[in-house]
Formats: sequence, structure tokens, C-alpha cells
Amino acid sequence: MRATIPAHQLRLSLNIVTPTTIQAPPVLLVGQPNVGKSALFGVLTGLHAHVSNYPGTTVSVSRGTWELAPGRTLELVDTPGAYSLLPVTDEEQVTRDALFREPVAAVLHMVEANNLDRSLATTLELQVAGLPVVLVLNMWDEAKRTGVQVDTAALSERLGCPVVPMVAVRSEGIEQLQAAVEEVMAAAAPSDVGQFWVEEFGPVVDEVASKLDGRNSLPRSMPPRIAAVLALRGSTDITEACRLESSFIAQSRQRVAQRVAGMPPVAAILALRQRANEVLDGLFVRPQSPSQTLRHRFGMVLAHPLWGLPFLAVVLYFGFYQLVGVYAAGDLVGLLEETVFGAWVMPGVTEGVESVLPWPIVSSLLVGQYGILTLGITYAFALVLPVVGAFFIVFSLVEDSGYFPRLALLCDRLFKRVGLNGRAVITMILGLGCSTMATVTTRTLEQPRDRIIATLLLVLTIPCSAQLGLIIALLGSRGGFTLWITYVGCLLALFFLVGFVAAKVLPGRNATFHMEIIPMRMPRMGNVMRKTWHRLYWYFREVVPLFVYASIVLWVLDMRSSTLFGFVDTAQAEAANMLHWIKSGMEPFMVLLDQPREAAESFLIGFFRRDFGAAGLFKLNEAGSAANAELLLTDRQMLVGSFTLTLFVPCIATFMMMWNERGSKVALTTFGLVTLIAVASGALLNQILLALSWQ
Repeated sequence: MRATIPAHQLRLSLNIVTPTTIQAPPVLLVGQPNVGKSALFGVLTGLHAHVSNYPGTTVSVSRGTWELAPGRTLELVDTPGAYSLLPVTDEEQVTRDALFREPVAAVLHMVEANNLDRSLATTLELQVAGLPVVLVLNMWDEAKRTGVQVDTAALSERLGCPVVPMVAVRSEGIEQLQAAVEEVMAAAAPSDVGQFWVEEFGPVVDEVASKLDGRNSLPRSMPPRIAAVLALRGSTDITEACRLESSFIAQSRQRVAQRVAGMPPVAAILALRQRANEVLDGLFVRPQSPSQTLRHRFGMVLAHPLWGLPFLAVVLYFGFYQLVGVYAAGDLVGLLEETVFGAWVMPGVTEGVESVLPWPIVSSLLVGQYGILTLGITYAFALVLPVVGAFFIVFSLVEDSGYFPRLALLCDRLFKRVGLNGRAVITMILGLGCSTMATVTTRTLEQPRDRIIATLLLVLTIPCSAQLGLIIALLGSRGGFTLWITYVGCLLALFFLVGFVAAKVLPGRNATFHMEIIPMRMPRMGNVMRKTWHRLYWYFREVVPLFVYASIVLWVLDMRSSTLFGFVDTAQAEAANMLHWIKSGMEPFMVLLDQPREAAESFLIGFFRRDFGAAGLFKLNEAGSAANAELLLTDRQMLVGSFTLTLFVPCIATFMMMWNERGSKVALTTFGLVTLIAVASGALLNQILLALSWQ
């Protein structure tokens, strides 16, 4: 009998064994979103994983090494969520390309055990494609708890592939999964899956396949017959790449419809859902339908256009406003900024740097007004990290609960008013954490038009959590719940106004809304903290360096001109200061917005990090209340400044991500539009508040 490694030893061995990678194709982990793929990937790869863009795309995939036995490893690739081989989004396109770009050792198709009947059609699709499939039934504990019964041995026999029940978050089933992968790797070829074809229109598929056979434009490992099926189902990338005439495809589809009476051509191809029901007959028993469970009923209430709104208000108020805005941005930031960094860390660091580097021009780079340590690192760790960390915890809790698909369904009708659908709400909520990360997720939207609209609304009206937290603290310093409600109301009004106009101006139509509604469940804290850590790791790796770069740029702009041009007179040096020139150029905008002249600096540094700008406005108001009454902002100035700063130019990281995702033309156009709309909206709001006698 073959010896196996217990799960806990397997995870330990990832850290102590130097493996020798098998010269074999990779193992692909595929499945719909929210079925636990990332959890399984983390268990199997441990620390031996990295995230990178898929070749030729901007879509990220995770790659790692999975140790089957001491000294023997395989490459494991976690592909983006996909519902079928017929791609709708960029993520699904990447998943399909990964399946056929090169031979694969095994495909781990991960499904939720409770919803096996809704996912097995994709398993059959993968098998029909000739791929070596292992069906992974995740969340097996939930299935047993709800009374679901699956005869895995008989199901494996009917499918002709291994079926492995497991609980990924608890590492249960790792040994069986290892044995299943070795089994399919040892097999000469996948089992005969001809039974899953609809033979009535097989000749039509063969005729289309004959035109595709030998075409170099097809993915290297994609069988022509599968390419033909996908072309008949509407895969335009294949028809265009292979230059198939649309009239030929239309005629072929019509022949399919004639052969299978009463079935539309796209549904008739393979008829895999019907085949899935036949396969599961007698092997999959659910004691009650999902609609009869209390969790399902609660989930339907959350998605109801009326009853779902109170719950949304509770999540936003307690989860985001109280925890992120009040506690993290208020109490926690105050503790870190004033006590830890302000009183304990930075005084000693400043004294040490100035004693080692007595030259002001050098020491100011590290501990000056715009020093890397006193500005960049302090802002990153004391002001922004607590807010972002709290947001990521709340976001992961809500995500793991299964609430997001219901929120998407709740907001679908509303988002259609701005040319989007319910899927975009997740991008917008993620934008509350970081607009740079959220810009990446716009690629999950189906059409280029949707991605442009979502990007515009995201960078214009959605404040990141760090910026939002500081603005909440700023508005709350006056007991400003009224200010906060007015601020949110203005953002929502502009969101729908700009989105409505953009939807009318940009050509195209709204994409159809489709999303798997996963069951509601209690979040697992281990999984929540794992996700939070990965997102914080992304923050440290991608965002913290930008704080350092921003500090260096501001230091260069603020360098006294006596250093550059030999000025001795302080007034001359100040006048020749580059940062002074830029701020002076922004003064007319400050007058238009009725903001103090010093507020120009907050708007300027907001380009380097949006939370930098909010922090600058926060500091400006603090300075006014403590020493200089002229800088103390009135309620009206505070509201107009916060609103305009939120709308103002996207930070440099988001701008670069826009450039990468949407191209230079869209990025520059969006940048100009956002700047114009921000200043015009802020000025208009100021005039309206003056007319209402706000002071």
C-alpha cells in the first residue's frame, strides 16, 4: 500500500524540505468564485506561492509548488473564477486559455458540495474537452450538516474520474486529493466521455471542427472538436481568430436546432445540464430544496429591494462607519500617531538622524517636513494602515458570509441607471478599501463600456477607506453627523448623475446580470484573517513604497532654492521654491472653493496618495484650532473641502493602474474629466451652501 503524508505533516514539510520539481505539466485549480479555491491553494502551497499576471494579460493568477511527497512537487496554478469554458469576462478567458495553452497534469475542479447539481455541468464540459479532471467536493461538512448525501464512489464510476470530498479550510481530504492527482497522472488518457455528447448533432460539430483542424490560431492543446462546440455556442474569440464566416456559423447553428427539436442552438450544444442531472440521478440527495432552508430565506430578505435596505444600512453604519471610520480612523489612529509615533518613536529617530547627518539638506530627506520617515512612513503606518486593516477585516467578514452576491442582486436595478449591473457594486465597495485594487477588479465586468464607466465612477466618487476614515474624523470633530449625511448625499447624487450621463454618451448597451448566489454562512475567522493578511501584504508591497516616493517628490519640490540657485535671502528662496510655485498656481481654485491658501498643499499631495490629501486637510484644521484661527475651517469650508478632495484627481497609483488597464487615452481623458468635475462640483456646492446661509 502506498504511504501517504498526514495533512499536518504535509504543511510542515513545505517549510523544511527542499523539493525537486517534477518535470511535468502544472496542476490547475478551477471553479466558480467563492467555492474555496484560494483556501485550498493556500493549504497546498504554504509559503511557496506568488502572484503574477497571466502572460499577455493584466489578470493575476497565483502559482505555487505543491509537495506530493518529500522531494516531489508539482506546480499548482490557482485560476480566476469561471462558470464555463465559454468566457464572458477577462478572468474566464484567462482560465480557459490556461486550460488549453499547454498540456496539464490534472485539473482540480472545485465545487461546493451543497450545489453539486448546479456545478456538475462544468465538470462534464471539462471532461468532454479531454482534460484529466479531479472533482473536488468542498465544504463537505456543510453538506453533511444540511443532510445532503452524495455517493462519491458511484459518482466517480459514472464520471470516470476521481471524486474527492474535502473541507479546504480545515485541510480535511488532502491525502485523498493527493492520491487522486497521482491516479489521473498515471492514467494513459482520460476516460471515454463520449456518453456526454449529444449524438444528434455530432456531424455538425465534426463539420465545423474539420475547418478548424490544424489552425495555428487555436490554443495549442485545444481539440478542434471542442473549439467547434465553443464556436457554435458563441465564442467570438475563436470564430474571429480562425476567421470562420458568420454565415457558416449561423447555418451550422440552425442545423443543430433542426436536429434537436424545441432546443435553442446554444442550449442544445452538448446539453450538459441535462446530462448532469442524468449522472446525479440516485446519487445526489438533498432532503430539502435550498428555498426551504432558513438561511436561504434570510438571504432572499437581504436581496429584497425593500427589506434588504435596512440590513445594508446596518452593515454600512456599524461595519464601515463605526468600526472603520470612528474606531480605526479616530481612536486607533490617534493612539498610533500621537502616542506611538508622535511621542515615542519619531522624537528619538529625528534626534538620531540629525546627529548622524548634521547637514539639513540631507537629514530633511529623512526627518524633515516631507521626510521619508516623518511623513511617508508615519502616514503609512500610523494614519493609513489602521484604517485599511480594519476595512479589510470588515470586507473579508462580509465576503465570507455570502452577502456580496445578494448585495449585487439588491443593487442591480439601481446600477442599471448608470449603465452598469449588480456585479459592479463589489468593485465599488472594494474601492472603499483601495481604489487602486478596485480598478483591477473592473476587468471582471463584461464589456469595455462597463469598465470605462465603472473606472470613472470609482476614481471620481468612491473615497478609499483611509481617506474616508480621515474625512469622517474631520467632519465628526464638529459632532458632524449632519455634515456626514450631507457629504454622503452629495457623493451619491454625483455618482448617479455622472453615471447616467456616461451611460448615455458611451455607445453600447447594459450587460446582462448573472452571478452565482452562494449560500449564507457564518464566516470562519481563520479564513477571514488569512484573506486580511494577504490583502495587507499587498498593501505593504504595493502601496507603502508609494508613500516613500511621494515623500521624496515633495522633498524635491520643497527644496530651498538657496541650495539650487544660491539664494541667501529667505524671501527669495521661498519665492523660487517649486512647491510654492505649484501651490500659488492652485490659489485661484482655492478661492473658487473658498478654502484657505494653505489647503492647496492638501490637494497637491492628494495626487500622490488620496489619504495624504485628507490627512493634510485634517492637519490644517488641527493647526487652526490649536494656534492659527485663520486656518480653522468653518463647517461649510470643511464640507466643501472634503467633498472636492474626494472628487479630485486620482492618486498616482490609481492613475498608473488606469493607464495599465484602460490604456493611455482613457486614463488621460478620465484624469482631465475628474479634475474638471471636482472643481466645478465643489464650487457649485459652496455657492449652494452660501445661499442656504451655511457658515
